[in-house]
Amino acid sequence: MRLFKAGSLGARRWQNFTANRRAFYSLWLFLILFFGCLFAELIANDKPLLVSYRGELYLTAFQFHPETDFGGEEKTQAVFKDEVVQCLILSGGLLEPCLDDPEGVMVDAEDGKIAGEKIQKGWMIWPLVPYSFNTVNYDVQPAPGPPDAKHWLGTDDQTRDVVARIIYGFRISTVFALFVVTVSSVIGIAAGASMGYFGGWVDLVFQRIVEIWGNIPSLYIIIIMGAIFTMNFQILALLIALFSWTSLVGLVRAEFLRARNFEYTRAARALGVGDWKIMFRHILPNAMVATVTFLPFLITGAIGSLASLDFLGFGLPASYPSLGELALQAKQNLQAPWLAFAAFTTFAVMLSLLVFIFEGVRDAFDPRKTFQ
Repeated sequence: MRLFKAGSLGARRWQNFTANRRAFYSLWLFLILFFGCLFAELIANDKPLLVSYRGELYLTAFQFHPETDFGGEEKTQAVFKDEVVQCLILSGGLLEPCLDDPEGVMVDAEDGKIAGEKIQKGWMIWPLVPYSFNTVNYDVQPAPGPPDAKHWLGTDDQTRDVVARIIYGFRISTVFALFVVTVSSVIGIAAGASMGYFGGWVDLVFQRIVEIWGNIPSLYIIIIMGAIFTMNFQILALLIALFSWTSLVGLVRAEFLRARNFEYTRAARALGVGDWKIMFRHILPNAMVATVTFLPFLITGAIGSLASLDFLGFGLPASYPSLGELALQAKQNLQAPWLAFAAFTTFAVMLSLLVFIFEGVRDAFDPRKTFQ
């Protein structure tokens, strides 16, 4: 199945992108990591993906199930890491024996019988990493704990699994960067295009706005907003986006200022084509090379801003699985080098893949390669 019609502009751009093998393979690797992290609950979770109890199936990873659903006494969310709950599921709801000796009952129930009597044996399917980003492992001593068979990259200073926090943190950082870049690109391209195409008083007014807005200390605004509101993902992403769009304005303005007097622009005006259609249908595609070249800096800047704010304590709340918070723990626990290794490797892989991908995107939009 073809993505684009043969010989079309999209097909030529895709061909230019795939010609850059580093960008092409980076795209596939990033998509695998990104979509895997989008469904992080299926990869790292302290709840089983599927539970069979007395012949019935339960999707426990996404639904609320109290302990009473499995023969227990509590009406709160079942703690599936607890041996008593596991014993109840495996034994078919034998409460008293599970309260007395859960380990012995689970061993005895392996053959489907307990004390010679047949039971409705249950089972659980766990995810690859049986820990969520906020799962506290009380059996880990000391904290941070070194890597072992259960915790591949060790645990942090609160005995939370590092692999699980990296998976969820990768998702937050990537979605955060894509949201910031999308919003700031829309605002920056629209403002820069208007300034360069119309010129005159429009250009002068926007220049003063950009100068004033660009000189506002964004860190102070974020600190003030964090003191007024409870900082969360949406507020922080919107604040970073509102202070990132000015970096694109000058570049887009220069491209439109140069292209507004080209022959194809004059021909479009002579044919009665509207200004906005000329701007975004004819001039913008030719200005995309310079714009796309700058996007990797925006993406790496957004990820770096989030990590820096979390590192300084002005970013997302501590309950979020942040890579910046992981880097802070690495600084505070120099005796645990696996934390620094995990944080550095995650940042290096993420930023490298994004830079390589946009290097290929730049080649795809380069008119010298597309129309040769």
